[in-house]
Amino acid sequence: MPQIMVLNGDLELQARIRPLAEANDAEWVNVARDLDTWPGAREAARLRIRRDGAHRARKLYSPAVLADDRDRQTLHEMTAHGIQVRIAATPLLQGTVFIDRRTMILTGPASSTPSAHGRRHRTYTMSAEPALVSGAYALFEAAWETATDLAVFFDSDRPRIDAQAREVLHALGSGMTDVTASRELGMSLRTYRRRVAELLVVLGADSRFQAGMRVGELGLSRR
Repeated sequence: MPQIMVLNGDLELQARIRPLAEANDAEWVNVARDLDTWPGAREAARLRIRRDGAHRARKLYSPAVLADDRDRQTLHEMTAHGIQVRIAATPLLQGTVFIDRRTMILTGPASSTPSAHGRRHRTYTMSAEPALVSGAYALFEAAWETATDLAVFFDSDRPRIDAQAREVLHALGSGMTDVTASRELGMSLRTYRRRVAELLVVLGADSRFQAGMRVGELGLSRR
């Protein structure tokens, strides 16, 4: 196989990736915006579960993957069978797959016009160039270390933070004064300080500094 090649559409991708997928003991690392970033991603995950290869699979997703009930159920199935799943601290725009740290496949941007089947045409770049693969894998590891384990998001003890509270948390972390933060958020100074006090209670924190630590521990700081 050439060190770098472009795959034109899902069919070419599937033809190239199928032989690699047949290796039961291969390590699979998947970075994706959601469960549909890759064609057939849901079915592929279930296939790995049936083949008992899940213990060598890691998946890193954008926070958007938690918005859909069907996606959350699929994520539960993955983790129940040993697949490690984490949610990235920031949105992921493009997908990447690493196979045994030797092969890397990057998704290209989807076409603006959907096909007759409703899917948007996409190209993929496949590389076996060691320097490129190892460099990109190192970036994945860094993102993985800062990501939040899926179990945290479904923990019944995890504080439930609404959209406005997240804005207040962001303001607290930015170092803005209360006056500036309240103005930025379009609320009175009194209301802003009341929301801060409420958040301290919700987070079980005795100070704003401690609240910031709890926010980081629980992965609540993303907007």
